[in-house]
Amino acid sequence: MGWHAMKVVVAGATGAIGRPLVAALRQSGHQVYALTRGGRSAELARALGATPVLANVLERESLLRAVAGFSADAVIHELTAYRYSPPTHYRSPGLARTNALRTTGSRNLVEFAEKAGATRYLTQSLILGYGIRDHGPEPLTELDPFGRAQGDVNDPILSVLYEAEEWAWRASDIDGIALRYGIFYGPGASDLYARMLKARVFPLPNTGTGHIGFVHIEDAAAATVAALENGRAGQAYNIVDDESITWDTMFDATAAAIGAARPLRVPARVLRLGTPLAAAQMLDMSMRVANAKARTELGWKPRYPTYREGLATLAAAPR
Repeated sequence: MGWHAMKVVVAGATGAIGRPLVAALRQSGHQVYALTRGGRSAELARALGATPVLANVLERESLLRAVAGFSADAVIHELTAYRYSPPTHYRSPGLARTNALRTTGSRNLVEFAEKAGATRYLTQSLILGYGIRDHGPEPLTELDPFGRAQGDVNDPILSVLYEAEEWAWRASDIDGIALRYGIFYGPGASDLYARMLKARVFPLPNTGTGHIGFVHIEDAAAATVAALENGRAGQAYNIVDDESITWDTMFDATAAAIGAARPLRVPARVLRLGTPLAAAQMLDMSMRVANAKARTELGWKPRYPTYREGLATLAAAPR
């Protein structure tokens, strides 16, 4: 698609990916509006160069009031609730709220986009939707099954990711696109992990971990802008580094980059008791994910192709 400067509404503009995304959108010439509940979030949105639109995504009537007399070309859904509550447990408050943002929030945002006259809707998805299990050595592509039930405790997580993508493709007259991000890292995205690593409260299993795709937060933002401008309607794109690595490789390297001690190793059974969801992702899941479709169709390539280049930005960030 040929693109022009757009009026873009970002839900989640002050989050880990929202902040660099707003900067990347503005640098590309787009006019950015931040959907926010107000207060400090609205102040931060203004400081980022976005115009606040006051509404609660989980309250349909609030969104409908906000859209009255308002128009936009595109809406981007980047909302999660993980900033202070990482999803380490199946009963994590952050997980429950994020699930609501991906279901009820997605439904409401699509209606908001329709009433605003938007022709593009992008939603945050995750490569975890391919399944929290061992996928073997072959790289996963967008043609592999996504959001399919496995018959275990992880099924609700997979179904929520599937529903978020489905909402992107249900709206009439709107080009819906899903961005299947890898695990974010880099300045802003790694702050919580960095604090835990420095405090030595981020243990890893002593049996080793599976592979996963990571993506530098600035590369994720750049890919999102590329999808807005060049993505095909009804498509999903894997947004990951060029190299899938193991969790312990990443967090050992992160600790080294910030000057922290190597993470403690604990028996797998201890990790499963204390942080069962994180343990399932590290111990039971292994996936290598391909980014060829995003490179070809979006004209995007990661500025930081592997964690080796990407973690240098974390080491150089102010502390």
